Amino acid sequence: MLGELLHSLSQPLTGLRCSLELSLQLPLDLSIEQIAEQQQVSVAAALQQTEKVIAMIQLMREYLDAEHPGPEISPVKLEPALRSVIEELSSIAAVRGIQLRMAGTCTAALPVPESRLRLALQYLIATMIEAQPMGRKVMLLLREGPAGTVLRVEGERGFCEPDFGEANFREAEQSATSPPTKRDPARTTSASISTLRRVKLAIARRVLETAGASLVFGTGDAGPTGFVLRIPRRVVPPAR
Repeated sequence: MLGELLHSLSQPLTGLRCSLELSLQLPLDLSIEQIAEQQQVSVAAALQQTEKVIAMIQLMREYLDAEHPGPEISPVKLEPALRSVIEELSSIAAVRGIQLRMAGTCTAALPVPESRLRLALQYLIATMIEAQPMGRKVMLLLREGPAGTVLRVEGERGFCEPDFGEANFREAEQSATSPPTKRDPARTTSASISTLRRVKLAIARRVLETAGASLVFGTGDAGPTGFVLRIPRRVVPPAR
């Protein structure tokens, strides 16, 4: 995963170098106004590529940090964190014409910093929003039983739950983020976006599984259709 990120990092770094080179190699016959305009364009492009580099380095850090639970902390309740993330993503969903609907309650908590839990939920739900066609819904269903808590998130397409296991997660993860197969001018950019999404899913998985939960994706003919997060009773605090 880190290898893919490093490979994707070369694209914005190359773009940054090209922008800086262009700003230093302007034709001598340009007017002062034209030179200023061209330099402004080059600087704007350089800033954009720099932001991409910073974002990728941040993802690398999140990916490495996700594997380490850190010092002992008080368990963080799932439901309040989930509702807060849904509220934050509701405006993004609305722009895409996607409705977010949540049902059910739970008392489950996870021994993980709240910021990491929110980050994992944000990456997972944002991926579901992106996977839905405009005008559809994303349903989030919480259920608590003797074995623990289950968070089931599915798009309006339906849900097909695979068997648990590394191979199935990888297959669903690849399906959620696979780049286009046809060659086109946007292929390289699409591949980079695909890598970033795949890394975000891996970060979410690391955070949640390190905290004792399990995560599995559902896949269909059209791609990712949802995911199931299971929190065993052993990491659910007793009711007060």
